[in-house]
Amino acid sequence: MDDTTGMLVSGARFDTSDQTRDRIRERTPAVRAIEHTIEYLDLVGSGHGFVATLGRLVPQPRGQEFAEDERETVRRGIGRVRAAAG
Repeated sequence: MDDTTGMLVSGARFDTSDQTRDRIRERTPAVRAIEHTIEYLDLVGSGHGFVATLGRLVPQPRGQEFAEDERETVRRGIGRVRAAAG
């Protein structure tokens, strides 16, 4: 099978699985509720993991001097975190 044919076959499988998933969601509302719960737990778990990592890392550099470009990099990162969390 050449590359183009392989891509077309893979794409058709993906389209079919999306359609099947959508039909299941329509016919079985509990599936959407389960997906919602999984998404919620992923979000909460990610937040807890993020906070735990920061709690471990932030105290380590105390007393160290950072160059201005390093401080600016951290500030930009904090800004991205705030934007993503907001």
